[in-house]
Amino acid sequence: MTTTPEQPLSPASEPVVDAEEARLRVGSPADHAAGLKAVTVSMARALRQMGPVKTARNLLTLNQVDGFDCMSCAWPDPQGHRHTAEFCENGAKAVSWEGARETIGPDFFAAHSISDLAGRTDHWLEKQGRLTHPMVRRAGSDHYEPISWDDAFAVIGSHLNDLTSPDQAVFYTSGRASNEAAFVYQLLARAYGTNNLPDCSNMCHESTGVGLASTIGIGKGSVSLEDLHLADLIVVSGQNPGTNHPRMLTALEIAKRNGARILAINPLPEAGLLRFDNPQKPRGLAGHGTPLADKLLRIRSNGDLALWQAIAQLLLAADDSAPGVVDRAFVEAYTSGFDLWKEHIRELDRDAVLRATGLPWAEIEEAAAMLTSSERIVHCWAMGITQHHNAVATIREFVNVALLQGMIGKPGAGLCPVRGHSNVQGDRSMGIWEKPPAVFLDRLRDEFGFEPPRHHGYDAVDTVRALRDGKAKVFIGLGGNFVAAMSDTSVTAAAMRNATLTVQISTKLNRSHIDAGRTALILPTLGRTERDLTGGIEQRVTVEDSMSAVHASRGRSQPAGPLLRSEVDIVCGIASAALRTGPQIPWPDFSADYDAIRERIGRVVPGCDGYAEKVRTGGFTMPHGPRDSRTFPTPSGRAVFTVSPLEVLTVPPGRLVLQTLRSHDQFNTTIYGLDDRYRGIRSGRRVLFISAEDLAELGFADGDHVDLTSEWADGVTRRADRFRLVTYPTPKGCVAAYYPETNPLVPLDSQAAESGTPTSKWVVVRLSPATTS
Repeated sequence: MTTTPEQPLSPASEPVVDAEEARLRVGSPADHAAGLKAVTVSMARALRQMGPVKTARNLLTLNQVDGFDCMSCAWPDPQGHRHTAEFCENGAKAVSWEGARETIGPDFFAAHSISDLAGRTDHWLEKQGRLTHPMVRRAGSDHYEPISWDDAFAVIGSHLNDLTSPDQAVFYTSGRASNEAAFVYQLLARAYGTNNLPDCSNMCHESTGVGLASTIGIGKGSVSLEDLHLADLIVVSGQNPGTNHPRMLTALEIAKRNGARILAINPLPEAGLLRFDNPQKPRGLAGHGTPLADKLLRIRSNGDLALWQAIAQLLLAADDSAPGVVDRAFVEAYTSGFDLWKEHIRELDRDAVLRATGLPWAEIEEAAAMLTSSERIVHCWAMGITQHHNAVATIREFVNVALLQGMIGKPGAGLCPVRGHSNVQGDRSMGIWEKPPAVFLDRLRDEFGFEPPRHHGYDAVDTVRALRDGKAKVFIGLGGNFVAAMSDTSVTAAAMRNATLTVQISTKLNRSHIDAGRTALILPTLGRTERDLTGGIEQRVTVEDSMSAVHASRGRSQPAGPLLRSEVDIVCGIASAALRTGPQIPWPDFSADYDAIRERIGRVVPGCDGYAEKVRTGGFTMPHGPRDSRTFPTPSGRAVFTVSPLEVLTVPPGRLVLQTLRSHDQFNTTIYGLDDRYRGIRSGRRVLFISAEDLAELGFADGDHVDLTSEWADGVTRRADRFRLVTYPTPKGCVAAYYPETNPLVPLDSQAAESGTPTSKWVVVRLSPATTS
């Protein structure tokens, strides 16, 4: 193990509290999502932050054909007719957050030292406004000061050229980056000589990519939006669409009205899956919405692998009694490994299933019956599945059940991982990956005339290790908030402070600007809502949604300041300064006209032939063999049934399993506000949701304040202090709390097998009375 024992808290993880948060109030959880309240909250937030003119301009072009793509989740846009208000409450919050009228520049940084900013909450930092000037913190200084763009690029070029190995530099990417920015960014990294291209996928859906690629040959979902509308049964596992993907609720409502049933599997009951009051319809505004989940399995955290193996066993038994449950024609024509998997499933230990899931066997039988009686099934999941040690095995079990019933490559059926960031899937398609496939590197070589590195680079966790150990010295972040997003916050923050140079390409102030390298740069960039006139022409960019549809995005608002540059322009500026020798790549041409980038994407990225022209004519859907033609790009040419040993995780007496989650007033690490009305929380975030049974057993009461200590292998512990206990209907032994406040509790080395994803949904914790007031 490389993780050290319990570490002192850094400023990144101290329980600093907003004045608002001192007024924490707890009420009853909501029994529905959206409705009139969502409209009033969205509009009030937008008008307060953007004013009436910008509110109208931005919201009316959000997710429209000739507008800009939402910077929040990656839910697809409907084909054909789109509603005038084609957005959700959290999409409106994201637009308002980016379009806020407040700005911060040199005067702000002169008044606030880094030491001062370190004691502020993440919520406070981002509330200060849009960044408008390039800023530098020089080695030994406690303040950022202004710097020109040319000088900033020169600083980066100098540091990169002083490194003894290209692998001492890391190029991190947030899922907000456009396809064009992602493509030139990976080109910069590989022309420089490294595959150190970690991204936010490493923290969320990496388990999905590994699980799907190894079974169906492609790490993407196999459904379209129309497939959800046509499904007989939609299974929603480890996902809270009401908060994390609210526009999905519209698709679920359409499916319900078409006769579908919904099976929800989650430790917590979530308002969005109880009832959806569609704010785009009078019935929804009046509070008479659509009940969604027909059945909720309140499963214990990490019980999903056991559950799906049990369901598979019941499906096989049902087919023995009445053949037809198993699609034998599909299994024989398109799959391998069925007999070995079937033998494994038939020997499943029922008692182990009950221990792992915490569910009565009768409830599991009811869930299996929903599958046996459905002809078109869509399996959806999110980070409640992907952030476990056995996440990849669980996803392979989803695939096994889908293959068993022939639910891939037919209308109304398939696999639907729901991505949580707007273009994280597009970034991966464009080559943002520390383990690039050979075919991509071959095409890159042929197009640009240099030999790209072939060895694997650092993922997100390995990046922290490398910075901590001095193996990496320069960190460049294309968006995001790496320090707050990563696990083991204190270790991550210290690792970043160990860098000789950190560069953050950002729109708002965040924790990664505070826990920064000895020399640190903040490079302010245009937001997705803003007009991009780089090169003297109106530019547009492209994105790829969760269902592989690629389309254009173009902002319409004036930039927050005259010095802002686009992400593409910034990346090309860094490349021009850092790569003065080596491959001859036309960086100025790429910056002047993004069509020049799209032409290269069309020749390099598999599935993107004719990219520029397709985008000009409305976009396209990336090819997907399993979905389109039941062809599987695996070594055998067949989809693979996979045997995964059942892993039943246990905890010592007096300990609980913590899962981290979002509030309804945040997007990833961005905190819009301090309310979570769906869970009954007002003006606060440091809360721990816990069952009444656990409160009684541990001798605590609702409203008590506790410190949390996580326990991991070899005596490794971590702490996060002062959380208010809130009684909540979560399974006994399981608790939940918001991230990033609880990210300090996830040890760096606690990762999913094969994918390396931090295990933020399985953290063993003990509670003790709070030691701070």
